[in-house]
Amino acid sequence: MLISDFAVAALSIASVASVPPPVAVGLPRLQSVMSWIPGDARCEGRAIDAAAIQRPLVEVAVLDPQYVRPVTYRFAVDASGRTRSVAREGTDFMAFIQDLGPSLAASRFAAGAPSENCELRYSPKIEPLSDAAIKDLVAYSILSDQRLPKEGWDRFTTVGTCRDKPRQITLLRGFPDFRKVPSTPGAKDWALVAYDTDAKGRPINARIAHGTGNRAMEGAAIKALRKSRFSGGARTGCLFPYWRAAGRLDAPEKPTEGQMRPAGAICPEKIDWASRPTSHYPPAYRNRAVEGWAIVAFDTAPWGEVGNVRVLAAQPSADFGQQAVQIVRSGRVKPSAQGASGCVETVNFQMPDDYMTFDGGDAMR
Repeated sequence: MLISDFAVAALSIASVASVPPPVAVGLPRLQSVMSWIPGDARCEGRAIDAAAIQRPLVEVAVLDPQYVRPVTYRFAVDASGRTRSVAREGTDFMAFIQDLGPSLAASRFAAGAPSENCELRYSPKIEPLSDAAIKDLVAYSILSDQRLPKEGWDRFTTVGTCRDKPRQITLLRGFPDFRKVPSTPGAKDWALVAYDTDAKGRPINARIAHGTGNRAMEGAAIKALRKSRFSGGARTGCLFPYWRAAGRLDAPEKPTEGQMRPAGAICPEKIDWASRPTSHYPPAYRNRAVEGWAIVAFDTAPWGEVGNVRVLAAQPSADFGQQAVQIVRSGRVKPSAQGASGCVETVNFQMPDDYMTFDGGDAMR
């Protein structure tokens, strides 16, 4: 049975009474930019050619470099060059790795050489805001849910008179029809448009300041920006970002539940749910429009509680299996005389058909 409606979306410090720890007074909590740099991908010990390695999103945070270390992911490559069976090596908690699995699941390698034993090592790169690449700062300001610190904004928004007071007011904002702009599978495209305005508030000298290189989107963004109108008279050095949702990456083919059913299973073919499991799409995979599935097995108690949930298969990433376990555990079946064992369910993670209608931008603050 398919659960189709699931588709969606110490550090220990020792206390020494006689010798109190030193207290740092007035030291600033400096924020840094952290990016993950992928090394050479290798399959069966040999380097393989990359067709399109998606770079993980950068993070801005207060962090200590000694607590950030390299991460290795294992994966397979199919005949088309697409990655699958993506899984992190090790199970210990690590911060700032939310986009590593999704970015690798969205990456592609040369077609024609399938392999089951591949690995890719990501190394952390930590820089102060003052040294980070401008493009990384712009990307963070557009794609992150968190606000870029002022020091980062000042690296690329202080040229010209656009931010002088009184600030401009947007009277009309033009947007492209993003449905007509080609997307990049597994990655959001964005363009930061720089422009000036004349005395009547009309944009002039529109040009791309930074972007991901999607030429069609850049052209559509400039065309849309020229339709905008502003108050405040002639200004220079204005900026506005446009972004487009990632192109959908369909889930790989999956086996049937019958093929995965454990030997000796005692479970009805159709699960009678008293309380259906609560669905939740892994956010980082939703952000990249990477679809997936997981087939899980579980047992049920006579009173309806679900337990012994385990992953039988998951693609294109083990993260979908981990998410599916949490989903199925949240459900409850109707009570029965003796419960059941070896039940099997498929959890599908599918992007809604209208997910690309929410593209756009926010004014530079």
